[in-house]
Amino acid sequence: MPLRCGIVGLPNVGKSTLFNALSGAGAENANYPFCTIDPNVGIVPVPDVRLETIAEMAKSAKVIPTVIEFVDIAGLVAGASKGEGLGNQFLGHIREVDAIVHVVRCFTDENVVHVSGKVDPASDIEIIETELLLKDLDSIEKRIERTKKAARGGDKRLKEEAEFYERIRDYVADGKPVRGFKVKDGEEDWLESLFLLSDKPVLYAANVGEADLPDGNDYVREVERIAAEEGARVVIVSAELEAQVAELEDHERAEFLEDLGLKGSGLERLIQNTYTLLKLETFFTVGPKEARAWTIEHGTKAPAAAGTIHSDFERGFIRAETIKYADFLTHGGETGARGAGAMRSEGKEYTVKDGDIMLFRFNV
Repeated sequence: MPLRCGIVGLPNVGKSTLFNALSGAGAENANYPFCTIDPNVGIVPVPDVRLETIAEMAKSAKVIPTVIEFVDIAGLVAGASKGEGLGNQFLGHIREVDAIVHVVRCFTDENVVHVSGKVDPASDIEIIETELLLKDLDSIEKRIERTKKAARGGDKRLKEEAEFYERIRDYVADGKPVRGFKVKDGEEDWLESLFLLSDKPVLYAANVGEADLPDGNDYVREVERIAAEEGARVVIVSAELEAQVAELEDHERAEFLEDLGLKGSGLERLIQNTYTLLKLETFFTVGPKEARAWTIEHGTKAPAAAGTIHSDFERGFIRAETIKYADFLTHGGETGARGAGAMRSEGKEYTVKDGDIMLFRFNV
């Protein structure tokens, strides 16, 4: 399954404009075009110059990037946790994503009405966070009730489980998102089973006017302050500008961004920061037929990495023949790296590194 990021935000913050811009950027890529699964879901290739480089060196017939799925989640209003507006749809979609891209309005425009009457990033963030916390509280209370009822038979473990849920309920009731909650050994499965909304990692997309690129403004500083307190990340973007960038040819796009002092498009910076937030890495497979990128979590062992390609690879794993990306370049590809002794044979305990080029050996 591809990485799924839900784009959320209050009305008129630029959420859908940003989603449409990202969609446009994907549509420009001939190797893996943007694909609409649903009116509000799209798959976009993850830009990685390393993949293009190794594909060219190996003369691969196809280049297949890893992908990221963006979900333009229904707009939120205060009271969503009680079903106001499209609240139930909004909250249901959040359960299905790996991370939240929270678009926060950091621009002033008298032609674009703010739902609260003024631009106030802290208030906007609080509204969405509060709705997530309220929904989480409801979920936790229901779980406490069920677990306590089951624990009446005297099961000590069930009693400990109920006490855990009460502890996390008190934490959430204090206005704290679950992603900051510290679990003890043995409690991880209990937390995971709750599927809490405020447990999702958050990347704030501070949406500014073009004039405030690349460094932002005072509104952005407020978002950065909040993110620092939460351990979240912030990307400064201009949704309107991204819409323009998506319509440019590749060579025009690079020059346009450079003139603005930007290192990459908003899409590229969103993806880079999402990978950092979720501690994700990329490894590659390459050959005459195709060069392909694969996404794994930091710290993944070789058999599990093989399993991202096919479950049979993991079950029958024997070893992984591995070349570092830098060595692949230095020695002119797989043949040169093998001849120079830069191809290593790694076993089941090998931790895959970002940029590794791998060939898996396995029993069927």
